[in-house]
This record gives sequence, structure tokens and C-alpha cells, in this order.
Amino acid sequence: MKTLLLTANRGIEFAEKAIIIFSILMMMVNSTANAIGRYAFGQSLFFAEELNQFLIVGVTFVGFAYAVRKGRNIRMTAVYDALSSRTKKVLLTLISLTTGLLLMFLTYKSVIYVQEVKDINRLSPALQFPVYIIYAVIPVGLAMASLQYLIAFLMNVTHEGTYLSLSVQDGDAEDIGV
Repeated sequence: MKTLLLTANRGIEFAEKAIIIFSILMMMVNSTANAIGRYAFGQSLFFAEELNQFLIVGVTFVGFAYAVRKGRNIRMTAVYDALSSRTKKVLLTLISLTTGLLLMFLTYKSVIYVQEVKDINRLSPALQFPVYIIYAVIPVGLAMASLQYLIAFLMNVTHEGTYLSLSVQDGDAEDIGV
């Protein structure tokens, strides 16, 4: 069972990376082509801003799930750092459970929203593309982040140590020093 979960985890992580890398590269190509068109030919791409907005939605929600997977999500640790290791584990376990459940609720609400957008057949202004297809990444990203928090909860309940995600323990998270 553990092998199956680790294999699925690697596959999902690969998909997250691919979506993030593809989206950022597409934003770069789109913005560069738009700038070249504007300054060299006097004609902007009519869809450039809209396409970048769609790509940003993907990067935001899939990137959030990836950040949680790597234990790089924003955490407020001023009080947490002063606690004993046992209290830290209890608190992180509770935070992982409540955050995972909250994100699952937000996933449910976002699915309803995407369905409503689909039902009214809303199209994007420039590309005339069905907006619900783009917005479908929102519940997917929220669900993936929710699963990461729930996995962290299970890791904290079933293993020694304090886990931020499946493979990242509390002391292993990289401090980027912002």
C-alpha cells in the first residue's frame, strides 16, 4: 500500500511541476510575443492579457498544492517555535487536520461555482473560450492541497516526528529568510 501511495505521490508531483513549468513558460512566450508585436509591428495580441490571467490561475492553485507538498507554504511560527516538541506535534497535527478539512470544503464550494459558470455558458471576452474549463483548475488545486494537509495529519498521527507533508518533517523545511 505504501509503495502505491509513494508512486501516486511521485506521479502527482510530476504533474504539478509540469503544469507550473508549462504555465510560466507560456506566460513568458505570450508576454514576449505581445511586446514584440506591439513595438515591432504596432499591433498587440488581442488575447495576451486574458491568456496570462488564465495561466496565473493555474500557477496559483497548482503552485499552492506544490508548496504544501514541499512544506514551503506560509506559516506563522512566532508562538509555534517557542513550544515544546510534543506541543508542536499536537498543534501541527490539529492545524493539518483543520486546514485539510477547510480546503476540502472550499473544494466543494469551488466545484459548485465552476458548475454554475458552466451552466450559464460564460465565455472569455477575447478568446471566446469556455471559462469553466480554466476555472476547473481551482477545485483541482484546492483538492490536491487538501490531500497534502490530510496526508500530513495522517503522518503526524501514525509516525514519530512532526510532519509538514508526506516527506518533509518540521525541522527539514527550508527557511527562505524573507
